[in-house]
Amino acid sequence: MAGGNAIRGSRVGAGPMGEAERGDSAPRTRVSYFCAGGHVTRPAFAVDAPIPESWDCPRCGLPANTDEENPPPPPKITPYKTHLAYVKERRTDAEAEQILEEAVTALRARRASGEVIY
Repeated sequence: MAGGNAIRGSRVGAGPMGEAERGDSAPRTRVSYFCAGGHVTRPAFAVDAPIPESWDCPRCGLPANTDEENPPPPPKITPYKTHLAYVKERRTDAEAEQILEEAVTALRARRASGEVIY
């Protein structure tokens, strides 16, 4: 059985919604954007608003433009690199061996002097 309040979900002073209450809407134009995934997006713009050259496809997220024959290609995604990959870009294997040898020598010298190393 439905509850008793007829104005539930409304506020004081609320009236019917529609064109009469809000006034006329601005004239609009629809522009078709095409993505590499084959999707078509048709957002509406005000007639006097500048039309953007590209638009992100809401279905797949790829960039889209107004040229149906030549949609923009998907952006190149660079793979995730680990810290070690960045270090290997900066140093050669010979430099890494030299740095490792210096670190091991310094560690052995600290141990030989009796220093406690955790």
